[in-house]
Amino acid sequence: MFKLSIITINYNNLGGLITTISSVKRQTWQEFEYIVIDGGSSDGSKEYIENEYQYIDYWVSEKDAGIFNAMNKGISEAKGEYLLFINSGDHLFDDTILEKNHNSIMEKDLIYFNLQMVRNGTSRITKSPAKLSFSDLYTTTLPHPATFIKKELFSKVGMYDESLRIVSDWKFFILALFKFNCSYLKIEDTLSTFYLDGISTLDDNSHERELVLNQYFKRYITDYECLIESRKLIDTNRFKMLIEIEKTLFGKKLVSIFFRIYISFFSKNKIKDILTDKNSYY
Repeated sequence: MFKLSIITINYNNLGGLITTISSVKRQTWQEFEYIVIDGGSSDGSKEYIENEYQYIDYWVSEKDAGIFNAMNKGISEAKGEYLLFINSGDHLFDDTILEKNHNSIMEKDLIYFNLQMVRNGTSRITKSPAKLSFSDLYTTTLPHPATFIKKELFSKVGMYDESLRIVSDWKFFILALFKFNCSYLKIEDTLSTFYLDGISTLDDNSHERELVLNQYFKRYITDYECLIESRKLIDTNRFKMLIEIEKTLFGKKLVSIFFRIYISFFSKNKIKDILTDKNSYY
């Protein structure tokens, strides 16, 4: 059994496929299984895969039902304890990254790294926090090109939801973390490079996210959104100005007078309501 299976999916993206496979071939640590799932491309991708067969442990080129159907095919064929998805067009950060980090791939269900993101020639490193909260997954996700996933987690959480067009990997992560309480580890290194020109970055995914959140976390959403609004209020300049005023001697006196008047008024009305309320238990 392999420790790691790297899975690449592709459809009519020969240039991207060459970039990805070349990156995998150049790794100085090669003790992994490599799987390529092609969706029946007609741009020469199949012929290129055939020419590179000596570097690929399993490949197929056939019509599929979309991105997550292809990824599920890769999962079903994988023999590794951990899986890493480096899809067509993306690549590993450098040629020694697996050699430097393969000993970290152990024990935890999810092991995630930093990700280099490139848009229009400009790159930046994105970093997920070492301690994950629901809010981290509410608005964003773990980067699947920089996350090793223990294969048995797919048996527990389920395979990628093929009814979703864009956010099935996000759904998998949020369920794994906050429904199934999976273990995780953050490694402070950059594992791979992701180009912001794919479907998940170009299309609006808010509707699909809302469907998932309402299905699995509906009871928490209202409270969470109220908390977000409260945080927005705290971050406003007006609120910050009031905090600064309160720090002054005049501000403290003003606040004290306001609360004394309010408490006095509230207490009198409360006593009056109790005395005149016919439905009171007392």
